[in-house]
Amino acid sequence: MKQSTKFGLKLAGVVGAATYAGTLFGGLVAYKFAMHVSDAQKQKGQERSHAENTEIENFWYLKQPKQQWMIQSFDGLNLAATYIPNPKTVGRLAILAHGLGHSREQMIPYARIFMSLGYDVLMPDARAFGDSQGHTIGYGWLDRLDYERWITMALNQLGLDIDIVLMGISMGAATVMATSGEPLPANVKAIVEDSGYADLYDEAKFRLTHKFHLPAYPIMPVANQLAHVRAGYGFKDGRILQQVLTSGLPILMIHGSKDQTVPVRNAHALYNQLPQQKGLHRPRCGPRGSNSHAS
Repeated sequence: MKQSTKFGLKLAGVVGAATYAGTLFGGLVAYKFAMHVSDAQKQKGQERSHAENTEIENFWYLKQPKQQWMIQSFDGLNLAATYIPNPKTVGRLAILAHGLGHSREQMIPYARIFMSLGYDVLMPDARAFGDSQGHTIGYGWLDRLDYERWITMALNQLGLDIDIVLMGISMGAATVMATSGEPLPANVKAIVEDSGYADLYDEAKFRLTHKFHLPAYPIMPVANQLAHVRAGYGFKDGRILQQVLTSGLPILMIHGSKDQTVPVRNAHALYNQLPQQKGLHRPRCGPRGSNSHAS
């Protein structure tokens, strides 16, 4: 074999090994950044949730007769929620779901709206956020199993004849949509989703390419495999659209047309493929004057 050929093969081997190592490292970083939450990040999420509300909204919440509810997840995490009883309600409950990087306090403005409409309100902290245990984000996929348990607890605490609406924003919207595809009691009547994603893998690819300007391939396949091993589920598992198709529950979709975090095409995909009773509202910007949710 010629010396130049040997050198070429060695160089190709070095380049291949470096490429493999780079891909593995990129996938590991993407997995770690996307899936893991530190205690400091959880605290910042709580502070952010309060700070994004108006003083009037936070004062309203402070004055409510709240109860602390707790459940244990299927994998042994203690999860926390705030329950606010409404003296004017007649057997109606709204279960709310906050977005990524936040906590239950993000849902105070929505709780206020539902209370004015005659609903009791339940506001859970998602796993790995707020006062709930865990450091691995569920992105709505693991959370769907937690919300099944919140629904069961609500029926046990409030009676078997209550009507329930599930409402969430961004990651919380994916949570309530994913929950709807599980075997739920007939008490759950409808879903309201604000800026949710139709597919977790597609949303992760979008963020990787548009926010961090990195190639989705081969980083995302590696990150997906790492997530399966370390988190117990992969990005490709999060088929939110399929869950809503399975449920058949009436759904109201709200999505800002200028959302730069979860593209509005997610709402179009949902609306175009869902056969059930549905509605789609597309404001020019996100709620509360922003162009997108901090999802």
